[in-house]
Amino acid sequence: MGSVGSNRTLRVLAPGLLILHILVRILLPDPNIVVDLYLYDAISFACILTVLRAPLLTDRISKISLALAIGSWTLGSTLSACQQFYQMPTGTTTAANALYLMLYPLAFVGIPRALMTREPLGSVELLDAAILGLGLGSLGTAFLMRPALPHFAGNFSETFFAILFPVADLILLALTLSFALTARRSLRSFFIVLGVSVFSASDLIFLWLRVNNHYAFGSITDDGWLIGLVLLAQAMWHRGSEEEKKISLHPLSIALSVLLSATLLSATSLRPGYLPGFIVIPTIATLILAFIRMTIALRQARAIGEERILARTDELTGLPNRRRFISELNALDQSPGIESALLLLDLDGFKPINDKHGHEVGDLLLKEVSRRFTKAIPHGSLLARLGGDEFGVILHGDPHSMFETALAIRATLSYPFTIAHEQISVGVSIGYVGNDGGGDLLKRADNAMYHAKREGIGVWSEPQPV
Repeated sequence: MGSVGSNRTLRVLAPGLLILHILVRILLPDPNIVVDLYLYDAISFACILTVLRAPLLTDRISKISLALAIGSWTLGSTLSACQQFYQMPTGTTTAANALYLMLYPLAFVGIPRALMTREPLGSVELLDAAILGLGLGSLGTAFLMRPALPHFAGNFSETFFAILFPVADLILLALTLSFALTARRSLRSFFIVLGVSVFSASDLIFLWLRVNNHYAFGSITDDGWLIGLVLLAQAMWHRGSEEEKKISLHPLSIALSVLLSATLLSATSLRPGYLPGFIVIPTIATLILAFIRMTIALRQARAIGEERILARTDELTGLPNRRRFISELNALDQSPGIESALLLLDLDGFKPINDKHGHEVGDLLLKEVSRRFTKAIPHGSLLARLGGDEFGVILHGDPHSMFETALAIRATLSYPFTIAHEQISVGVSIGYVGNDGGGDLLKRADNAMYHAKREGIGVWSEPQPV
């Protein structure tokens, strides 16, 4: 009970301190070291503890990454606030901005893993979400940031960070939305998206206030960042998606993201200075990821194709296997009247050869037999190994020529094979059935083949060709 009670206290600590901070801010609008340094940072530290103690966030990497992200931002906030109340060394502003900036790569690691609770995202899903996120981030950067650029001048470092943070926020928000779309809806994903949205909006509001010289340290707008962090921390106390199946992004959205990135890159090249130059980085990154995504997709398609071929190919002879043959035969059964025929072939005397010379010689003999059969059948026919020393052939053409093909197949085994320096002879019995619409082609051909074997006549046709 004590552990449960402490967890509940910890969960409400950050929201409670935030409400207290907002109330005190309203009552005491002027900057105050207790309110703007100690209480402000206490809220973000409480967010770190909230993430680390979240019992439903089981992904260790996500938990550590998000805690470090908030911690880095908190240290930057501490340095920034200290400059308002103490004499700080030169370079403190740059150090604070660098710590603020560390939030983004850590969040890029932690947020996707927090969203996918049951099954981690595969490489394709990660690339799809990154392409969509970077593409939308580039678009937002190009048009939301452009009006602010003419208002920045002077200190390069200050201008660089002032622009970089909203750009990073737009990309983080777009990526978060993209990853959230690939996961099932849950309270965790809702609060994560809401938290990142509020945090990003706070940076954009800060930029707008800075551009118009309206920003003042200690104003109520500074609480926007805390609200975003509290929402993000609280999200980890909610269950994520319990569905194991992921939702794929629509290919059209990926294509649109790539098209937008290519368009922005072209616009930057054709009209230098019209769009901010720094959008080149996310647009190029989008196109590179799209190229990698296409390469992976092609490899997967090739692998799937090879797997399908292997699943329908006999490993020993390289001929189509029984599965492929039955599939073709079913199609033939559904097309009565088409001039075609089914042949079932069974080797004569193969078992004694296999027993005498061994399986290696037997396998070599089956390969050689397959080569001779292949040369005897006309183009467009299907020769398959059905298993052991049994083969099947589907022929097309007039009955007379098809029956002659059956005789030609038998004739290919009229002279011996030279295998392992020995002369080995083998025969074949063939059952021939025309596609006359009578059905049961396989059973009828099997009966015809056994009749040919019993009678020793080589080829038995049912019915006899005219």
